Amino acid sequence: MTIRESFGEYIKKLREEHKLPLRKVASVLDLDPSTLSKIERGERIANKEMLPLLAELFNESEKILGLILFSDKVAYQIMEEENPNEILKIAEEKIQYLKEKNIKQGSLNLK
Repeated sequence: MTIRESFGEYIKKLREEHKLPLRKVASVLDLDPSTLSKIERGERIANKEMLPLLAELFNESEKILGLILFSDKVAYQIMEEENPNEILKIAEEKIQYLKEKNIKQGSLNLK
């Protein structure tokens, strides 16, 4: 799976494909249209509570929307660092280590 656009760009594309005005999608999300516009332009970050609503509205996979949203958060967090690709590789290894450690300890404290 390769999705290069940001979460906001992806939502805007879906909205336009479904021929829905910004105000209607904003209403479903219980947002001001200007807030949704900022999300679409990448000036504001969406939250995970929006995912089920958007998935239903656009008949899209909530999992895919979540992957796009959370990958944005990671990308924006590390993209200005000197070695973002190395950070991602180490983070992937660290996630595996922490999961194994938590399973061995009998708990899944992932927060």
